[in-house]
Amino acid sequence: MEQGDQEYPPGTVGHLAQGQGWSRPAADDSAEAERPGGDQPGDRPEPPLREARLATPVSEPTGGEHPGDVHTDEDDDEPARPEIGAAGAAAPGVAGRDGANGHDRPDAGSARADALLDEFGELDEFGELDGFAGDDPGELTGPAPVAYHPARAESRSAARWTDPGALAAQQAQRARSGGPATGPDALASARLLRASKPPPRSGWRRMLFLLSGRTINLGEGPADLNERELTARINQPLHGCYKIAMLSLKGGVGKTTVTATLGATFASLRGDRVIAVDANPDRGTLSQKIPLETSATVRHLLRDAGRVRRYTDVRAYTSQGPSRLEVLASEQDPAVSEAFSEAEYRRTVNLLEHFYNVVLTDCGTGLMHSAMYGVLGLADGLVIVSSGSIDGARSASATMDWLDAHGHRDLVANSVAVINSVRRGSGGVDLDRVAEHFAARCRAVVRVPHDGHLEEGAEIDLDRLSRHTRTALLELAAAVADGFAAGAQDSAPKPGSGRPG
Repeated sequence: MEQGDQEYPPGTVGHLAQGQGWSRPAADDSAEAERPGGDQPGDRPEPPLREARLATPVSEPTGGEHPGDVHTDEDDDEPARPEIGAAGAAAPGVAGRDGANGHDRPDAGSARADALLDEFGELDEFGELDGFAGDDPGELTGPAPVAYHPARAESRSAARWTDPGALAAQQAQRARSGGPATGPDALASARLLRASKPPPRSGWRRMLFLLSGRTINLGEGPADLNERELTARINQPLHGCYKIAMLSLKGGVGKTTVTATLGATFASLRGDRVIAVDANPDRGTLSQKIPLETSATVRHLLRDAGRVRRYTDVRAYTSQGPSRLEVLASEQDPAVSEAFSEAEYRRTVNLLEHFYNVVLTDCGTGLMHSAMYGVLGLADGLVIVSSGSIDGARSASATMDWLDAHGHRDLVANSVAVINSVRRGSGGVDLDRVAEHFAARCRAVVRVPHDGHLEEGAEIDLDRLSRHTRTALLELAAAVADGFAAGAQDSAPKPGSGRPG
C-alpha cells in the first residue's frame, strides 16, 4: 500500500500530512538519473526545512483561525475565500491574507509537514517519520517564524525613542576620548583642571611629602581618609535648629568638658552658628572653657529679650572662643540660679533658635529641678556622659532608667553615650564590656581617651589636643550629626545660618 492511501493514527505526522491532501509519489530511478549535477542515485538534495522556516512570512491569524488549527477534509464543506494575487487570480498555496499588512500567509501545518517529509523521507507503519526524533509532531500545526524584512526593521528603528541620558553619556564619553566638547560643560573645571591627589596631612606620608620639596605625593593615608569621612558626616545638611541635651546623674565625669569640646568641634567644621547654654543651677563652669568676653548671663538676655531683633543683639550676651563656639553663661549666684525655671529655659531656647542652628545645653547633675523638664521637652537628641569607672557607668545607666520611666524612651533609644576617661588608665575596668552595655540601649557609643590638655580644666584649645582625642571628638560629632535629619525635620530654617562675620 502506498503512503498516500494508508490511514495513520490521529496525531501522527502521517495523519497531519494526509489532512493537507499530501501523498508522496513513487520513486523514479530515471528521474534520479536525470538530475542535473551528476548526482548519484543514492544522494538526496539539501532539505528545504530551514528555508521554509526562515523565508515564509506569517502574520497573526484572522477570523476564527488559530495558529494551532489544522485543515482537514471535513473543513472542505465551507467554501474557501480565494486570495487574489497580483494578476487577479487566487494565489496558490496561500491559506489567507493578513488584513493589517497585506502579506500572504501560507498554511503553517502543510508547509511544516512537507518540509519534514522532504527531509526525513519515508513514514513508518505507525504514521511517524522514519529516523525523526526530538520534535513533537504536534508542533507541525504551529506557525512558522515571521520572515525578516529589512525595510520594516528600518522603519521601526527610525521611530524608536532615544533616552536623553544615553545621549549625554555618549557626549561625556566622546569628551573623555579627546573629541571636541560643546555645550555648557565645555569649560567646566573638572574638564580643564588636571586631576591631582590631595596631599597627605599626617604621618610618614606627610613627612616624605615635605622632605621631597612637595614633589613626592603618595596621597592621603587611612587616618586622613577616615577624618575626611567623619568631617563629611558632621557637615551634613541641617534645616532648622537641633537642640542637644548633655546629661549626667553623677558629677565629676567631665560632662561640661564634653559639652565644650563637642560644641567646639561643630563650630570649627560647620558653617552655621553653634551655641552652648549653661543650664546648671549650681554655679556652672561652662563659661570657663572659653575666653570670657562679657559678664552678661542668661538672665540678662531674658531681661532684654524684647529688644533683641538681630544676631548682633544676641552676640552682646555671649562669649566666643577660637573655634567660633559661643557660650551663654549661667548666673554665678546659686541662690539666684535656683529660680531658673522651666518656663525661663523655654523662653531662652525659643529666642536662640531664631539665630543658631545647633544649641547644646549643659544640664546640672540633678534630674528633678524645674529647668530639666524644659530641657527634655525641647531636646532633639541626648548625649549621656559616663566616666570609665564602675560608679560612673552605673550612674549613666541609672540616668537611662529614669528617662525610660518618665516617658523619654525614644530619646534614650536615639541617644549617644560617651565613655570619658577623665583619668589616665582605666584600672581593672573592662571598658569594652561597658561599651557593650550602653550599645544595647543607645544609638551609638563613643570612647574619649584621656587627654592632658583637658585634664587641666582651663580654656580648651582644639589644636592642643592629641590626635586620638581629636579623632574621638570627630566620631562623637559625626554620631550626633547622624540624627540631624530626623531631629530637626519639622523645624523652621533659621535666618543668617552662614558663618558670622
